[in-house]
Amino acid sequence: MYPKVFEQFRKIVDKYGDLSVLPTRYFLKPCNIGEELTVDIEQGKTLIIKLMAVGDVSEKTGTREVFFELNGEMRSVSVEDKTVSVESKTRPKASASNEVGAPMAGVVIEIRAHKHQQIAKGDPIAVLSAMKMEMVISAPCSGEIGDILIHEGDSVDANDLITSIH
Repeated sequence: MYPKVFEQFRKIVDKYGDLSVLPTRYFLKPCNIGEELTVDIEQGKTLIIKLMAVGDVSEKTGTREVFFELNGEMRSVSVEDKTVSVESKTRPKASASNEVGAPMAGVVIEIRAHKHQQIAKGDPIAVLSAMKMEMVISAPCSGEIGDILIHEGDSVDANDLITSIH
């Protein structure tokens, strides 16, 4: 398993625990309103979960409130709805020769330069991850780094402006 993929897997396990106890059907198809399922989380511990209602989607956050009974007690949780697009921030594109753009779409996993840093041609500025590959974005020229317009964890498209070099 690739290191970043394992890291993501580990975060999910740390956040949600052992999901292998859930019936496979509920990974493939959601519950229907009023449907009840039984989950044995360990020997002698059984959860009875009944879906009661699903709220409207929030266009701002892309989440829904889901209401359910857990062993007879009413609970609710906010769940990301991946079928809805949330308002996305459009990034400026690199156009001038002193501007550094993302070479391809991906996720920023590391920033190696900072504002006002003196940098030489070829020095690393940031690292992108895409399609299980990591790509170092290097300075196209020497100079001083301007504002860094990305943060770790940001998704970028090809040619999105990362910084300028003066």
